[in-house]
Amino acid sequence: MLSRLLRLAGLVVGVIVMAASANADALKDQIAPTGKLRVAIAISPAGGAFWSTKTESGYAGVPVDLGRELAAQLGVPVEYVVHQNSGQITDAAAKNTWDITFLPRDPERETKMTFGPIYEVADATYIVKPGSTITNFAALDQDGVKVAAVNATTTMRGAIAHLKHAKVTGYQTYDEIFNLLKNGEIDAFALSRDQLNAMAKKIPGSRVLDETFKQTVTAVAVPLDHPLAAAFATKFMTDAIANGTLRKAYDNNGLKGSPVRIEVK
Repeated sequence: MLSRLLRLAGLVVGVIVMAASANADALKDQIAPTGKLRVAIAISPAGGAFWSTKTESGYAGVPVDLGRELAAQLGVPVEYVVHQNSGQITDAAAKNTWDITFLPRDPERETKMTFGPIYEVADATYIVKPGSTITNFAALDQDGVKVAAVNATTTMRGAIAHLKHAKVTGYQTYDEIFNLLKNGEIDAFALSRDQLNAMAKKIPGSRVLDETFKQTVTAVAVPLDHPLAAAFATKFMTDAIANGTLRKAYDNNGLKGSPVRIEVK
């Protein structure tokens, strides 16, 4: 009788192990179909909670650290798929070129990918060129004023909705807009306040406006119709917020004073 019970227990354990292994394989097939976890990142000189930077040894940034940790939990290598901006990442969501990303969320993007927990909320505003007399939104929103934004981003869509008279033009890269602003070829640049504060230090005479026209929320995301990947990404971010992984990523990337998460109601 005892031997029969032991055999039965062994069979049950075997079934559980096989089921767990099958589930793990199914997850990897969906979240890392190439055998690597392909993490989509966007590059800027300043870095931040969404942006990453190019370094001599590779890449740095909060998404870089989170992607590396996520790949380690899956037991697969990590590969960073570089883009110039979040709009390019969004456009590639249905092309099977990346598996997971961390980027600003908005209703348009929710039609193209599945988002997990928000881990950053950033104020969007404008920086004005050196020597500009513009000091507030009312002075900025005038006919003939040229405002730049990174193309196809939530901030660009927000600036277009916010400004009724000034013209908003999209450009592909942060660097391109930086040079236009520095040379006085545009009047202003719309982006998150932390990025613009970093830019202002590099462009003497420029000014970041005090007002805020939009709050941008950043979250983990996977392509649509990847339910196992979405569930894993959601659990990963929930745990990362709770156990200090996200805090460590912030601290490692110059964001020691930034909160790891702000709930948006």
